[in-house]
Amino acid sequence: MRSASNTRRILAVPPLALLPAVLPVPSLCLCAGHSLVHVCHSANIRGRMNDLKSCIPPFQLDEPMQGGAVGEVVASAAEGFAVGDHVLHHLGWREYAELDAKFATKVDASLAPLSAYLGVLGMPGLTAYAGLFEVGSFKEGDAVFVSGAAGAVGGLVGQFAKIKGASRVIGSAGSDEKVTLLTEKYGFDAAFNYKNGPVAEQLREAAPEGIDVYFDNVGGDHLEAAISSLNVNGRATLCGAIAGYNDTEAAPGPRNLMQVIGKRLRLQGILVNDHAGLQPQFVQDVAGWLRSGELRYDETVVEGVENATSAFLGMLRGENTGKMIVSFTG
Repeated sequence: MRSASNTRRILAVPPLALLPAVLPVPSLCLCAGHSLVHVCHSANIRGRMNDLKSCIPPFQLDEPMQGGAVGEVVASAAEGFAVGDHVLHHLGWREYAELDAKFATKVDASLAPLSAYLGVLGMPGLTAYAGLFEVGSFKEGDAVFVSGAAGAVGGLVGQFAKIKGASRVIGSAGSDEKVTLLTEKYGFDAAFNYKNGPVAEQLREAAPEGIDVYFDNVGGDHLEAAISSLNVNGRATLCGAIAGYNDTEAAPGPRNLMQVIGKRLRLQGILVNDHAGLQPQFVQDVAGWLRSGELRYDETVVEGVENATSAFLGMLRGENTGKMIVSFTG
């Protein structure tokens, strides 16, 4: 056993904060079907901080956080799970987790770094895959615009589109450095820094013939700009709205919604859990693209559970490139 204590993060207010709580390591006397996992990496918490009806209940104050995590089994009373196995599970934001093995998925550390199963081979990757191909109904020759394109989902969406024959892929990001990353590393045809001018103007310049698919991670002025640039029968996948996550009052909606009618647009939200059936094809395709070198990805890793709060706030400020990961391996 690595430690006699188990540091977790709890959500406390006021002020809103992620606070450490040191608790005993779960007992090695495990219930049948359970395993004890040493958490190596954790991620994914923002969406459950709003007290809104969703497919997953919101976090509760003064209770341990949860989130996607990947780790190593250190004790097991579950058939099919042995000490040394690596598993993906939902009890992140703690150093040790006792979990029902039916809610864990074994992963292969020889295929990719463990942290990749929280990003390119995990929920963000499947979100990008399902959102582009199933919700966005992408087809070869489509022009695609991705907002938040240097994030964990957006960077993959653009590359998936290029691999599958998009006529043009445009991305927006929040710094000139990220714009360079999109065009020089990820292969986007064009990209712009949304801080350098009105989004609608920059998008029109980057896509003078319009766009067919919009993958929305931002909302706000990006969604309004995309509606104006979408061609007839265009599709928009609404995945996130980070521009308004921390608003204390409801933000105004797009002012050009009448265009949705005239251009027969389709705007559809996505929750990745609705697309679990795509998992086998997703893994097959993405693993192949990684092996061939067609697909590239980045992640931002912050070491230590004690730095979880700064990592989370950094993600909201756009300081991450790719998935923001908190690592407990140090």
